[in-house]
Amino acid sequence: MKVYATYIKSPIGWIELRATETHLIMARWVAEPSAEREESVNPILQETIWQLEEYFEGKRTSFDLPLQQEGTPFQQRVWEELQLIPYGKQISYQELAKRAGNTKAYRAAGSANGKNQIFIIVPCHRVVLADGNVGGYAYGPEMKRFLLDLEEKNNHI
Repeated sequence: MKVYATYIKSPIGWIELRATETHLIMARWVAEPSAEREESVNPILQETIWQLEEYFEGKRTSFDLPLQQEGTPFQQRVWEELQLIPYGKQISYQELAKRAGNTKAYRAAGSANGKNQIFIIVPCHRVVLADGNVGGYAYGPEMKRFLLDLEEKNNHI
């Protein structure tokens, strides 16, 4: 299976994107593009770039892209539930676990949230601690706060 890859510059730095012929399989922050990885863009990556640019411009509140991530059935449910959290809103890890079908599995929900390979598009940044604090984030609390503030500022769309 051929995997296409490219990098885009965004307000939060570089984002690496990877896709197959049929699905976006990765969107992650990187410090800088890898000189070793050859860039190649297909229609899915073109569409992803366009939608992410609109998101950062405050013109897009949801994404319409074919996604694929490998994970357990519970992780898959968590990632599906993440996509249902409205733009500009946040839920707790406990609420995420409940929505994924197991109220007591909030640690597992947090773990699945952390294993999400398609950040922003599968909005793991919208999950916060029960007390409202931002909590952990694979790319640091400052980036999580930036994304939450961006959505709060543009939530009039």
